[in-house]
Amino acid sequence: MSQNPVFDRITQEIQDNPVVLYMKGTPIFPQCGFSAAVVQVLSHLGVKFKGVDILTDPPLRDGIKQFSNWPTIPQLYVKGEFVGGCDIVREMFETGELQQMLTEKGVATASA
Repeated sequence: MSQNPVFDRITQEIQDNPVVLYMKGTPIFPQCGFSAAVVQVLSHLGVKFKGVDILTDPPLRDGIKQFSNWPTIPQLYVKGEFVGGCDIVREMFETGELQQMLTEKGVATASA
């Protein structure tokens, strides 16, 4: 275990869940447009994912940015690998790269 309990928690979450979205709000009720956009992409693809609301947990809100070395929320992880934020996810979806990555990593989608 590391010296940082927030990092330990993040590591555990991304190991235990094939797809994790650190977001503002919840998948049912996103609290920002960027989080809502990523939820919409994942839902459109039929991907089951765990949404983690960083607004209710200030140490997590800061910790996830340090963990990934990425300054913004939302942050998407697939099979333990950091994918990116809203713009990257949206671009990958539009080019088909996101669907391909999910398939290669064995994540079920509506089209698979």
